[in-house]
Parts: sequence; C-alpha cells; structure tokens
Amino acid sequence: MRGETSLVSEKSVRERFLPRLKGAGESAGSIAEELFGFSSVLDSNRKLERALTDPARSTADKQELLSAIVADKVQPLTLEILKALTECQWSRVDHISNSVEDLAIDAIACQADAEGKIGRVAVELAKIHSALLNLTAVRSYLSDTYIPADRRVECLRALLAGNDLDPITMRLAEHSTRDLRNRRYLSTLSWLIGKISEHSGETVVTVTSAVPLSDTQTQKIAEIYARKLNHPVHINSVVDSTVIGGLRVQVGAEVTDTTVVAQLRHLQQVL
Repeated sequence: MRGETSLVSEKSVRERFLPRLKGAGESAGSIAEELFGFSSVLDSNRKLERALTDPARSTADKQELLSAIVADKVQPLTLEILKALTECQWSRVDHISNSVEDLAIDAIACQADAEGKIGRVAVELAKIHSALLNLTAVRSYLSDTYIPADRRVECLRALLAGNDLDPITMRLAEHSTRDLRNRRYLSTLSWLIGKISEHSGETVVTVTSAVPLSDTQTQKIAEIYARKLNHPVHINSVVDSTVIGGLRVQVGAEVTDTTVVAQLRHLQQVL
C-alpha cells in the first residue's frame, strides 16, 4: 500500500499530464517507453531514488541531477513529467518509481485510445490472463526473478506466437514479466487490465465456460455486471472444455468460480 502523501503526489501529477498525453496521440507510446525505461533505472538504483526523493534537497538540485542523467535521452514531455515527480513529497523512496510506471501506463493507454485499440488491448490482456490460469508452471516461470528477464520474455513470446495480438498488448504483456517489481505475473496482468479499463471507461468481464455462450446469456451477464459495477462492461467470452460445466467470472483480481471442475477440486480437498 502507498502512503497518503505518495497517493496525493501521484494523483496531482497524473491529473496534470493526462490531457497532454492524450494530446500527444499515437506518439504517447514513445513517451511510455521512456518512462518504463526510467522506472527500471530507478528500481536498480536505490541511491538515485533516494537522491530524487530526499526532502532535504532542493527541487532545483534534484531537477539538475535528473537533467544531467536523462536530458539528452528523452523527449521534452517525458522530462517534464519526471521533473514534476521530483517536486513531490513521497511516503517511501520507492514510491516514485511506482508513479513513473503508472504514468507510463497512462501514456500507452493514450496511444491505444488514439489508435482506436483501447478496447482490443483490454480484451487481449484478459485473454492472456485466462489462458494462463491453468498453466501453473508457465506462470511460475514468468514470475521467477532468478530467471533472466530476456529468457522470461522469450518464453512469453513463444507462448503467444501465432495469436495475432496487437503490438500494444504485447508491449504490456512483456513488461509484466520483464519488470516484475516484486509482483507475480498474473497479478500484474490483472492490474494492467484494470488500468486500461479505467482509461476506456469500460470494465472487462471475462467469462469462462465449457461451451460458447449464447447472445442472450452474454447480454444477461453484461446487464448484471453493468448494474453491479455501475458502468459499462465488455464481456470477454472464453471457451474451455476442461471446466466441464458452470461459469468462471473474473473482474480484475476478483474471481467467482462455479465451474464443475472447481467444485470437484473443492470436494477433493474436503475428502
């Protein structure tokens, strides 16, 4: 959990720069890349994090340090965002890197929005999440910090090859394993789905069933969850014969599993 000070700081910077990221359109994607990169730099350099968040140092001093590191390597808007973050107060040193990552997600969501792909990206991330639910070994591999990041990304690419996923989806899926940041792979995917859905104003509800849902069933589920969440939803229907019967419904990290296979597992545990 982030402290109140960090939450207020991040909110103020995100609200300040979101209109400009939207205005950047498709080029917001390159800003996202630069922010992702700087977040990784901070994660690997705690001394730099302390220097940029030290309340005893003046803002001018911190920004001079920042400019010396990235001024010739990033776009002007990226540098503005990073400078704005150094002006803030933080509850903990590492919260600044969290906020850099959050702003990178904002930027890539703006790119997806500008390209008319925001809904597709959210659905594709949800499909990846659903596909990995039963692949325990793969999930563990993608979350293993002892395995080099390049090998984890290579594994993911091999797993997803031939699925014709949007490049933005692949960028986010790869980020989730390249920069683990003390998270599990599926947890990061759930968080990203929530962030992208928040940006689009439409929550993705993934429904897994043994046979395809009818149009009537899909509409009914959409109506139920739209009322429950109080905003529009998109139904991502996944067919998986191994669930045998019933439904597994996932909204973000919340899963309601009434499938036959889940009931059989529960019975096995009881016995």
